[in-house]
Amino acid sequence: MGPFITFEGPEGSGKSTHIRLLAEQLRARGREVLVTREPGGTPLCEAIRGLLQHDTADESPTPRAEALLFFASRAQLVETTIRPALRRGVWVLCDRYADSTFAYQGHGRGFPLDALQAINAFATGALVPDLTLLLDIDAAASRQRLAARQAAASGGDRFERESDAFHDRLRRGFLDLATREPARFRIVESGRAIASVAEDVWSAVATRFAAALDGG
Repeated sequence: MGPFITFEGPEGSGKSTHIRLLAEQLRARGREVLVTREPGGTPLCEAIRGLLQHDTADESPTPRAEALLFFASRAQLVETTIRPALRRGVWVLCDRYADSTFAYQGHGRGFPLDALQAINAFATGALVPDLTLLLDIDAAASRQRLAARQAAASGGDRFERESDAFHDRLRRGFLDLATREPARFRIVESGRAIASVAEDVWSAVATRFAAALDGG
């Protein structure tokens, strides 16, 4: 089985940038890499992404429907894309996964974590990442990055437009999840220069997967 690495974090934490940089480093070392994202990654999942983030049905999902749509997208992505790649020995890097649901719909929306975790286990067949890189950023820096992104994208998506209080709960939620599973999570402070963050991301990956990287 290939390694399964997920990137998590608040809005504006740099996940897209650092997942791309890690993929480049791994490919330079001869590793086959699949980069995917949540929600998204397949045609069906991208359609669900539009419903969730951009109201493409001209109707916003209710909070409970929102959570279930995330699970539906994840179930499709795991079964059609992630598991087959892992079985081939591919390194799978995913921009968000189950921990985002626990942070956004659990800590953010207030749904019970135990209920979300039970549904997630069903949706994914209990597939858990080997390593989760939590790119943490303080609230002020996150809001500054969000403001720049929203200005460039005509207001941002549904989640970027949530209140400051919601985003504060998200960050606390992610940190709480990392505290609960210290063996799986590595926290990387991402409000620094890109090169410094990328170095810490690589260090976490190289430490966790030393044997796989030394294998030629």
